[in-house]
Amino acid sequence: MKIYTKKGDGGSTALIGGTRVPKHSLRIESYGTVDELNSYLGLVRDVAALDTVTEQVVQIQDRLFVIGSSLAADPEESKMVLPDLLDSDIELLESWMDAMDEILPELKAFILPGGHPAVSHCHVARTVCRRAERIVSELRSRSFVEPKVGTYLNRLSDYLFVLARFLGQELGAVETPWTPRK
Repeated sequence: MKIYTKKGDGGSTALIGGTRVPKHSLRIESYGTVDELNSYLGLVRDVAALDTVTEQVVQIQDRLFVIGSSLAADPEESKMVLPDLLDSDIELLESWMDAMDEILPELKAFILPGGHPAVSHCHVARTVCRRAERIVSELRSRSFVEPKVGTYLNRLSDYLFVLARFLGQELGAVETPWTPRK
């Protein structure tokens, strides 16, 4: 199978189910941004280089493929059976956050992203996740989107914030609190 088909050269692409849509459609933007997030999480996994983080991020990347396939399917035309996102996937993110929160110092102020490349990459992934969530939210206002997709992305951005703090602690980075000017 060749990676190129030449069918998209005119600016359209096919959804799962066969419907052709412009490459700039909101549905394409939504799963394209989830794909961008997934790629960025690969970078987070590589720079974090902690076994626990690697295992968690690989599971998250798998769920992002599930989300991407859901978003890539025409909700009215696709007859393909796709993998499901489960409540337990969301609960797993919450349990990982709870475990990290138990060992992190209490957050008393907003913190500035940075302190270590792994922490910074995690914050960039968090912002890409928030963008994906916003795009999916807009798509959901216009077309069917499995509700768990938005919930998962919301929880994932929270997880990435906690993970950034956890990585900072594990890697000896200093958290810089934001102090507003007076």
